[in-house]
Amino acid sequence: MNNNKKEDWGLLKELCSIHAPSGNESAMTNFIIDHVKREKKNWKVTPKVYSGKGFQDCVVLVFGKPKTAIYAHIDSIGYTVKYDKEVVLIGKPIVKTGVTVVGVDSKGKIDCSLIKQKDSLYYKFKREIAIGTRLTYKPNFRETKNYVQCCYMDNRLGVWNALQVAKTLRNGAIVFSCWEEHGGGSVGYLSKFLYEQYKVDQSLISDITWVTNGVKAGQGCAVSMRDSGLPRKEYIDRVIDIAIKSKVPFQLEVENAGGSDGNYIQRTPYPIDWCFVGAPETNVHTPDEKVHKDDISSMVELYKVLMDKL
Repeated sequence: MNNNKKEDWGLLKELCSIHAPSGNESAMTNFIIDHVKREKKNWKVTPKVYSGKGFQDCVVLVFGKPKTAIYAHIDSIGYTVKYDKEVVLIGKPIVKTGVTVVGVDSKGKIDCSLIKQKDSLYYKFKREIAIGTRLTYKPNFRETKNYVQCCYMDNRLGVWNALQVAKTLRNGAIVFSCWEEHGGGSVGYLSKFLYEQYKVDQSLISDITWVTNGVKAGQGCAVSMRDSGLPRKEYIDRVIDIAIKSKVPFQLEVENAGGSDGNYIQRTPYPIDWCFVGAPETNVHTPDEKVHKDDISSMVELYKVLMDKL
């Protein structure tokens, strides 16, 4: 694939810069709603937008007559200020001494570093930070010929992918979910809403996976046959068959660890199929998550095909 294809990396850069750790996603929520209001006039179909009361900080877009929903979580990993300058994890960040984190409390903006001492983590800053303040990695977006790199590619790239697909989507739903990095919780009521209101019983998880010995950078996005969750094989086989016929480069993934919104969909009392389809990254859950441009192009193109054919 042509990784020099002109893409809207400016939008991805902006998404990666937004402070939205699990449980504190409102800035991302507002950004997505504003983006949809601004851009929907250029899309093939104008979606119905569901947000606000009953949806917490989540957003659901419904296009035409949906059969399949894309799920993209808008939250990130991060840190919460505890007592005596200690911080605790939001999700599972890879903790390194000296990493720079940012946030804001009642006294103003925060730009500080983290220090690991024995089994605990502390912040180093010129003043006390208010208890309960959420901190996230300081963004540093980088682009080379073949890669884009920044904190929170997981899952701002999944959100970016969904917004690219929205431009041409005629029938389908896009769900921007919350809390995925810290135990999930939102996809239960979101999938219930789509199933009961629109009979949507198929889903694709627009998220980012890992580069491993079986999934390489630059060889296409990954279609996951399983991770810690176990999707229904008949549905996975349909996805793979469509992917093969599409001629879009992709890779098959089989893991016994990791998870996504798909795991939480599987636990709902609704007969909803799911499949994780996403680009692989290196430096997972660090400030330096790195994804190959060809895998991003593959992800967007495959989602367009799957949303049309499923």
